[in-house]
Amino acid sequence: MNLPLHYGLLGCLEAGLIAFVVGVLVYALWAWVCRRGGLKLAHAIGGGAGLALLLGAGLDAWNLFYIGVVKLESPLYARLALAGIHDADNLGTRVLLEVIGALCGTVLGWWLFSGRLAGHPASPES
Repeated sequence: MNLPLHYGLLGCLEAGLIAFVVGVLVYALWAWVCRRGGLKLAHAIGGGAGLALLLGAGLDAWNLFYIGVVKLESPLYARLALAGIHDADNLGTRVLLEVIGALCGTVLGWWLFSGRLAGHPASPES
């Protein structure tokens, strides 16, 4: 993310809040693109959620995957891998809160821009 976040649970909550805002904004933009392109509401929700997850939690999720899959056979390689991660002790919690934030932001964006607050009830066939 390259933002100076706090460490521990406060930093995880900050990252989740940033992912939440990203989810709302990405859904708003993607829903506009889907409306212009004549796509259905399901495309807007799915694409918005996917893009929000990619932007909100992508780098941290990749770091979590990399640490879990790649064999760090020497202490030097482990130290190098962990040195590039901000707050490696709370990486799993941060990824979880970023995923929850991005998905909740997408839901709020749907509710604001395509749902009941937009002036028309969301129908299941759209």
